[in-house]
Amino acid sequence: MIDHYYAVIMAGGGGTRLWPVSRQKTPKQMIRLFGDRSLFQMAVDRLQGFIPPENIYVVTIADQVEQLRSLQPEINSRNFLIEPKPRGTAAVVAMAAAAIRKRDHQATLAILTADHFITNVPEFQKTLTAANELANNGFITTMGVKPVYPATGYGYIESGEELGLYSGIRGYRVMRFIEKPDEVRARRFFGQDNMTWNSGMFICRADVILGEFKKCMPELYSTIDFLLPSLGEDHSVDAFVKAWSEIQPQTIDYGIMEKTTLAAVLPVKDLGWNDVGCWDSFFEVSASDENGNIVVQAQYVGIDTKDSLIVSTDAEKLVVTLGMENVIIVQTPDAVLICPRGESQRVKELVDYLKENHYTLFL
Repeated sequence: MIDHYYAVIMAGGGGTRLWPVSRQKTPKQMIRLFGDRSLFQMAVDRLQGFIPPENIYVVTIADQVEQLRSLQPEINSRNFLIEPKPRGTAAVVAMAAAAIRKRDHQATLAILTADHFITNVPEFQKTLTAANELANNGFITTMGVKPVYPATGYGYIESGEELGLYSGIRGYRVMRFIEKPDEVRARRFFGQDNMTWNSGMFICRADVILGEFKKCMPELYSTIDFLLPSLGEDHSVDAFVKAWSEIQPQTIDYGIMEKTTLAAVLPVKDLGWNDVGCWDSFFEVSASDENGNIVVQAQYVGIDTKDSLIVSTDAEKLVVTLGMENVIIVQTPDAVLICPRGESQRVKELVDYLKENHYTLFL
């Protein structure tokens, strides 16, 4: 274990692209679709033997905190930092950095996600070790995942000047962050050695990232500084809620990473990483049968069906397909989603439609 190293797990999202399984009361990070562990539990499991539970912090919203605590009771309840309202990942990181620095002025933070899938845990921990070395040199380091196909659903990072070798991994300055590309650009990026997927995981010293907030997002920095005496205490008091609610929502990518001169990247391959951002992601992380079908928790019978995903959380209902190919079927007790493979990124459009048309029972 490394002294003064802390994990911050961002766990307040809704994961609407995995509707109808992921709902407001059971968001993506809490559902069990990969065995008997939720994605949140798997995120904590990856830190076992590397960062002790007392150094693991979780940032979430009030509606989710009790359920998350029940999933990981070894994490101290004081290490759950509650957002009164979602204000974007920039506010999450600033709050966590200030709260942890209040406890330990030498703290380094690994800012991680609660809803990603990573199969190669030794490589993940090795990368965290390398990132700690870069962080101690004053860099804000991100994990860049070597692309395994020309993805249009991920942002990209272009690497620049080499910074050196850190625990066997070469680090580079970030030249630029690139938003999700179209298919033509994605194919071009896939052929470039200096392009990686943006994993959304960042490692930095608490004092360094707070310095960048002061420089790049001074209003947010002032709010966090005002709230500093209350951080880690009761975040539901009126003064805290009022100040927090006035924060302008922003992501850490736009607010800090695209502006700072301290951004570095560690390109990592063989991580087995996926952000499970939609149902199509399951074709990348789950084993299929001899017909190319993936069946998750379902009572299922398929005839002349291939290259499809069948998911069910209703043990009493049988799912039967006949003559189907390249489809996604997701069944819950109160809803069924059916869409062509390759279209599940659009599920968010469907959820937005349900919101606008007041289908609140299904959200």
